Amino acid sequence: MGNPVDKNDFFVIKALEDGVNVIGLTRGSDTRFHHSEKLDRNEVMIAQFTEHTSAVKVRGKAIIQTSHGEISNEE
Repeated sequence: MGNPVDKNDFFVIKALEDGVNVIGLTRGSDTRFHHSEKLDRNEVMIAQFTEHTSAVKVRGKAIIQTSHGEISNEE
């Protein structure tokens, strides 16, 4: 089954442009959107996975930092 997600592990999203969408997805048999935030350029969001959030979708140019490293979806 693998290791469960450490719910105390935070991740950081920094918007590189206006209008970056951060969308939380639920756990369970049906994956659904349950929360959405819109970030403007240089805004930073600090978040973590919870018992309800199993995934996060980032739409727009941003830098995502986790304990596993840093990813940028900028072109």
